[in-house]
Amino acid sequence: MAMTKERKAELVQKYGDHANDTGKPEVQIAILTDHINGLGPHFEGNRKDKHSLRGLMKMVGKRRGLLDYLMKKDIGRYRAIIAELGIRR
Repeated sequence: MAMTKERKAELVQKYGDHANDTGKPEVQIAILTDHINGLGPHFEGNRKDKHSLRGLMKMVGKRRGLLDYLMKKDIGRYRAIIAELGIRR
């Protein structure tokens, strides 16, 4: 399911410093996580959709890179975002 403008604005408001703060790693991780979690039902019904699966794997890798960056910069913020979003390592 596609992410709506309202949902994205809600995530930016929750994890960003201000309403237009989309560059913060926490905001980017939250948006990617929401998008990744939203693709689950698609793959339950379309098991052979390898093209979309590749896109999903690219999103997971991008999120992993952002998490690694955040872990190097500030371990406290990293642990907080992992706990809040329920991402397991």
